[in-house]
Amino acid sequence: MIIDVFNHFMPKPYLDRLRQLIPDHVATTAFPRLKTLVDVDARLQLLDEFDGLQQVLSLANPPLELVGGPNVTPDLARLANDSLADVCRRHPERFPTFIAALPMNNMDATLAEIDRAINDLGARGIQVFTNVAGKPLSAPEFRPLFQRMAAHDLPVWVHPMRGPNFPDYASEKQSEDEIWFSFGWPYETTACMTRLIYSGLFDELPALKIITHHMGGMIPFFPIKINLGFKQIFFGTRERNPVAEDRGLKRPPIDYFKMLYADTAIGGEEAPTRCGHAFFGTERCLFATDAPFDAEQGRGLIADTIRGVEALALPRSELDRILAGNARDLLRL
Repeated sequence: MIIDVFNHFMPKPYLDRLRQLIPDHVATTAFPRLKTLVDVDARLQLLDEFDGLQQVLSLANPPLELVGGPNVTPDLARLANDSLADVCRRHPERFPTFIAALPMNNMDATLAEIDRAINDLGARGIQVFTNVAGKPLSAPEFRPLFQRMAAHDLPVWVHPMRGPNFPDYASEKQSEDEIWFSFGWPYETTACMTRLIYSGLFDELPALKIITHHMGGMIPFFPIKINLGFKQIFFGTRERNPVAEDRGLKRPPIDYFKMLYADTAIGGEEAPTRCGHAFFGTERCLFATDAPFDAEQGRGLIADTIRGVEALALPRSELDRILAGNARDLLRL
């Protein structure tokens, strides 16, 4: 069995509502070109090509807070989660559960929707984005979300959010050459996790479970940057990071980064998959594909990611942990 913990689907009732709210957005103009993103039967036919593959469903971009104001997003989240839950109820053999969408610009409604989606609809976690309409997730106003998820003992999935409106240089107004996507998203994930860690989140909630998309972004490639801060060079020692001390962290920063979970959604490339696994370890890696966002309606990402994980040449017991076992335990499936 294989459980894909981070892929995306747009149920028809939710997509129809998006068309009313943001008719010119890429999500309503381009995304439907991927039939497997918006059509349940097409997605089921795709999964039938891969023996034993199940998917934990989540919405694709955009975050709800970029669709409407705080008076709009609570109903939009309810519609999205009701629709995802309905797909899972009708096809449990392929979709064992889903990740709840949240109205992050309305924290009272977000907390209520977390409880409703988990307790009433069977969601096994939530999806948030690396920033909330430009605000960092580490801001105090969002801390109740993490406290609630720690109480539920279920994971928080973090998806990068960065658009062309994030320029590559201060003198410009737009990102060019899709840098915002190719390299901005891994940076977003890394920056978000760093801010959460330095905010003391894991000292406050050591049992909190966060799943980072795309194998943790830049994190596994730059442990030396995590272990050696800029101020540490001049004012610290090998063991002392002045910024971490100023923030009151109880452990070395690298320890917190290793508390994160990472998914394998990096397109099946062997070298970065191996690098990510070396940093996070078998117990913190979960299989994910980011399907269906490729030019083959998801087929390429699924097939390539399976090959990339198998290329790690791990003992069968460890491979099974990454492919399904960790997801079963983490999501309590």
